[in-house]
Amino acid sequence: MASGNDTHIFTFLLLGFSEDSALQPLIFGLFLSMYLVTVAGNLLIVLAILSHPHLHTPMYFFLSNLSFSDIFLTSTIVPKMLVNIQTQSQAISYAGCITQMFFFLLFVELDNFLLAVMAYDRFVAICHPLHYTVIMNPQFCVLLVLATWITTALHALLQSLLVLRLSFCTHLEIPHFFCDLVEVVHSACSDTFLNDLMIYFASVLLGGGPLAGILYSYSKIVSSIRAISSAQGKYKAFSTCASHLSVVSLFYCSGLGVYLSSAAIQNPYSTSMASVMYTVVTPMLNPFIYSLRNEDIKRALKRSLGGKP
Repeated sequence: MASGNDTHIFTFLLLGFSEDSALQPLIFGLFLSMYLVTVAGNLLIVLAILSHPHLHTPMYFFLSNLSFSDIFLTSTIVPKMLVNIQTQSQAISYAGCITQMFFFLLFVELDNFLLAVMAYDRFVAICHPLHYTVIMNPQFCVLLVLATWITTALHALLQSLLVLRLSFCTHLEIPHFFCDLVEVVHSACSDTFLNDLMIYFASVLLGGGPLAGILYSYSKIVSSIRAISSAQGKYKAFSTCASHLSVVSLFYCSGLGVYLSSAAIQNPYSTSMASVMYTVVTPMLNPFIYSLRNEDIKRALKRSLGGKP
């Protein structure tokens, strides 16, 4: 890398997973398959919910938004990586990198907030069932989703504008398969104190806040379930949360694994592999988790695919 400083950067280089040319066809095929499954699975969930009136409830409204977000999260990252592999190029333009970073922040944080909103929905349904329809009315549900969109969009825009003020060294290499905010900031030649401060602040507020809300909601849910006298009642109450709990565990455990691996191993390729879990694998598995553990979704999918109800 040259030591010169150039504020007019035209190209970044995404180093990806491996420079071994023999592995590129395997990586291409694997990620293309996962991308197609992700888009098809989440699109089926959205279409099933939209086309079946009995699924027009707050829980499935939030689920359709989560599936929508997952489609665009993977579409922000995977297609560009596949194009680079196919063209044997690691390049991404400066504008393309900033744009990719903006949309990645938008949709990954949208997933984070939607999981918290879905936890709150389950909290109201189990802990305050008699007031559920009053509290979780359509207007309030739309307001919750709109608030998550506005919050995540404003944060993604703020982080992108802060990156635009930085200057970078020429021939910039990013040891990742997409333009990750932290990697881009740490590759800059100018002072990044303000950027680092905002990243840490946002991680605590926008990352820890929804997680705290999820933990609080489920602590109340567990207390309410324990108070139910019949075993059948406990099972029915817990079954409504099982799919969401599985998705939450997968999302946060994979995200936590990225930061632990990057801190412990200090290997950019290991960090990239860990990042695949919450950027590609989790969005791919979400439709399967909800369709396999939810009878309403199963029936709706069968009807949508022309099967018997």
